[in-house]
Amino acid sequence: MLGINYIKFDSMNYVIHYQNGKIKKEGRGLSFFYFSPNSSIVSIPVPSNDFQFVFNETTKDYQEVTLQGQITYKIDNPKQIAETLDFTVNKKKQYLKNDYEKIQQRIINEAQTASASIIQRLNLKEALRQLEDIEKEIFASVQKSKTVQMLGLEVLSVNILGVTPNPEMARALEAQTRESLQKEADQAVYERRNFAVEQERIIKESELNTEIAVEEKQKQIVEKKMETDVVKQENEQKLKEMDMTSSISLEEQKKKLIDIQVTNEKKEADVKEYVLNANLKPYKELDWKILMAISNTGNDPSNNIALAFRELAENADKIGNLNISPDLLESIIKSK
Repeated sequence: MLGINYIKFDSMNYVIHYQNGKIKKEGRGLSFFYFSPNSSIVSIPVPSNDFQFVFNETTKDYQEVTLQGQITYKIDNPKQIAETLDFTVNKKKQYLKNDYEKIQQRIINEAQTASASIIQRLNLKEALRQLEDIEKEIFASVQKSKTVQMLGLEVLSVNILGVTPNPEMARALEAQTRESLQKEADQAVYERRNFAVEQERIIKESELNTEIAVEEKQKQIVEKKMETDVVKQENEQKLKEMDMTSSISLEEQKKKLIDIQVTNEKKEADVKEYVLNANLKPYKELDWKILMAISNTGNDPSNNIALAFRELAENADKIGNLNISPDLLESIIKSK
């Protein structure tokens, strides 16, 4: 009515109300009445925004790759970007121009410039493997770009979703990788078999060393047993020699003892002989008849008869006839 309108914004929009070319009010989430003929309203969205990008680049070794990613940003200084781009809205809060889309395009331009300089320094395999390094370098380059700083933007993150070669090169890389993996698998099998053979050799060598050690121990045992037997035989020989020496010594002592005993017995016999000769010497020259007469048995009739017979026997050549009756002999025997 009469050019007076009411407008209301939410908190995610920074609003600047210009009246007659001068700022009348500004802030987030404003609502107010304004006179449209002399007013201009600028609405700058301040929430973070995401957009996808796809770049086709050429690597150092002249291979085409496709770089896919996402950038997250927000407007950090609304008044600064309002000085560069037009965010004027009508009473229905519709933008009069499409300058908002220029933000994404300018960020994409900076990101593509950064990615091109990075990819051109890398060969294909490096580009496929160094996603994190590419991501960090693009993020740092976009943050420091003059365009981003001039617009008052803040780049929150840069995410590289993938770097892919063209289909033919991808198949070639797959084949090469497959061959490489097959070689690695063959090498692993070879190393595993070689390791098994080496382990088997070590086990056999250990077994042989064990057998050698056992044989050496048995040899030492046999040698030790032989030494023990030799020592035992030597000890037995020494014992026998000692026994023989002792026996010889004992026999020598016995011999000496026997010699002494014989000498003593001889001396004793000599003494007895001397004593006997000394005792019999007085009777040596006496007649036996006298000895018979002086003996205690001299008065025995049988002895006298025996002497008579002896004298008869001594003078038998002188006797012509001798008669001895049985009665006489019987009487002699009986009297005895």
